[in-house]
Amino acid sequence: MKKLILLACFFVGVSASAQIYDPVSWETSVEKVSDNEYVLVATATIEEGWHLYSQNVPEGGPIATTFGFEEIYGMEMEGETAEGEGHQVYDKVFEMDIKYFEDKATFKQKIKLTKAHGSVVNGTVEFMVCNDANCLPPKEEALVFKLKK
Repeated sequence: MKKLILLACFFVGVSASAQIYDPVSWETSVEKVSDNEYVLVATATIEEGWHLYSQNVPEGGPIATTFGFEEIYGMEMEGETAEGEGHQVYDKVFEMDIKYFEDKATFKQKIKLTKAHGSVVNGTVEFMVCNDANCLPPKEEALVFKLKK
């Protein structure tokens, strides 16, 4: 309960600035593996002093980074979205060990095309960032991956 109250205070305290302050920017790219296999790459650039949480966060912790990809006929996802190494640290705010990223974070999703397909895959990322004093509310951004034929 204490964690929920503390988290709510952070959100209320920064809600006005969260609408205009965005310490994370996202870029996408595509690596062609073969004629029908690609790796979708999402890279987060994180401002100094802020950190982006992993996809794997313990229950009761912050909002994990989560990817969603548009389901398209003729495209299969291969495995889970992989993420870089990051840092495993004890987070005082959430009172637990949590993995997060500083400066840059790279996430990769392998796909296979089984039928003729267009040149774009759409996706989304939901994420949360914090610094030593504040957490911003979770944010969702659209991602566009342009396949190289």
